[in-house]
Amino acid sequence: MMEDDDVPQLSAGTFTALVEFYKEQNERENRLKLVNSETSLNEDLNFDENWQLSQFWYDEETVDVLIKVALKSVGTNGKIALVSCPTLFKKMKQRAGENCEITLFEYDSRFAVYGKDFILYDYKSPLSIPRDKSSYYDLVIADPPFLSEECLTKTAVTVKFLTKGRIILCTGAVMADLASRLLDLRKTSFKPRHKNNLANEFWCYTNFD
Repeated sequence: MMEDDDVPQLSAGTFTALVEFYKEQNERENRLKLVNSETSLNEDLNFDENWQLSQFWYDEETVDVLIKVALKSVGTNGKIALVSCPTLFKKMKQRAGENCEITLFEYDSRFAVYGKDFILYDYKSPLSIPRDKSSYYDLVIADPPFLSEECLTKTAVTVKFLTKGRIILCTGAVMADLASRLLDLRKTSFKPRHKNNLANEFWCYTNFD
């Protein structure tokens, strides 16, 4: 019979990590339940920015330019992933042909109204996405929610997992060196703008013309 002293004990660090793991797992499960409960919402709803999630919607011109470039890039039968840039989805879906597949990877579960075209995504868990999406998309457009090295680094892991090659990244000018090192992207002449002007200078980066 095993005495109490013989029972394996977790170190304080291991125990803390285990608690944090189960906490994050529980939060993900709760968000998935919320996603499932919201799928009946009207698809025509317009969503306000949630600044607590660092959401800043593009202005109309920016939406139009990015959609035109994306659809021209992939053609009528292409596959496009939108990572943390939900304002592009609705209009892009409307303008794309029936054979063009567009998927939104997004943390905000309000966008679950888009059904099978929505995949719940948290940049903090960059590979917690379906395995069958590896090298699946002709083009990935990403707009990391935070201007931090951690956020861009983890988002880059997701982008590289999803893309067959082509990438468009919209983020701050301060992230230029990191964008180049992580994804081999270069600045373009196009500057994305937002409905509510941001204090930070914002740039668009790509790895194709």
